[in-house]
Amino acid sequence: MRTAAALCVVAVALAVGQFVAVGKVPGQPGGPKGQPDRAPGQGKRAQEFVSAFEAGDAKALAGFWTPDGDYVDEEGNQFKGRAAIEKMYEQAFGGKKGAKLAVTITTQRMVGSDVVIEDGLTEVTPPQGGAPSVSRFSAVLVRKDGVWYFESVRESVAVPPSHAEHFADLLWVLGDWVGEEQKGESAALSYELAENKNFIVCEFTTTLDGEPVVGGTQWIGWDAVQKRVRSWSFYSGGGFGEATWSKDGGKWAIKTTAQAADGRRVAVTNLLTRVDDDHLVWQATQLTVDGKAIPDAPPVKLKRVKGNGP
Repeated sequence: MRTAAALCVVAVALAVGQFVAVGKVPGQPGGPKGQPDRAPGQGKRAQEFVSAFEAGDAKALAGFWTPDGDYVDEEGNQFKGRAAIEKMYEQAFGGKKGAKLAVTITTQRMVGSDVVIEDGLTEVTPPQGGAPSVSRFSAVLVRKDGVWYFESVRESVAVPPSHAEHFADLLWVLGDWVGEEQKGESAALSYELAENKNFIVCEFTTTLDGEPVVGGTQWIGWDAVQKRVRSWSFYSGGGFGEATWSKDGGKWAIKTTAQAADGRRVAVTNLLTRVDDDHLVWQATQLTVDGKAIPDAPPVKLKRVKGNGP
């Protein structure tokens, strides 16, 4: 088990914002009746845990669990009972002190008067600094004799949110595409998913008789405000633009406004049509430059480069 990942479990202690003074029910006072205190690290017990953590005191940390409490780390390793949890803490700290911890509670719910269920994200920064380790957790806390303890904690990999579902109908374009015709105007396109699958990134090049003329990069993503697919393009000639995407059957209409490097304003509706899994057609229509209409360009037929499909 990686040390940084193992230490994430200790960050769960910050979830004990409901560890208020002994004998008081979480959230009373300081919040609505029956609701735990949502501010992490404010109660006396939480502060005691933080102090034990910063001191690297494995035995004290284990004491925040019930005698039979258990913890399962993101790799599926289970530690049951205070002795096992204490040993886990000792190995995680490795004799080092000073790691910093933080937590974000995403949900918090009282189950009766003596049980709290919490979900959230934990973040541990190692003593020497550097990138923090982030994990997701779900914790069950119980109150015994007026004191709150961890009964069970489950940890998992913290996966960043993704908007990929919103442009699932576009995933067929992933891969490399080249023009079917070697003569005249054509294009080459390469689509791939960016990290966390929140964007599709397209590298594009227009060609003339097979030779590159101009190209650029386009980022396609989901606009959570407008509730639609949008894109932002940056051209090798120095211009840039943005577009909104709308789907009609097997065709996407990409309404684009752009600014050329010399300041000219360009508007165009690009049509992206799926012919089949390995063929598409791209056409620029309704093109204007500084308000002056330009005839539609002929359709460009492209084929998938085998082996690079989704």
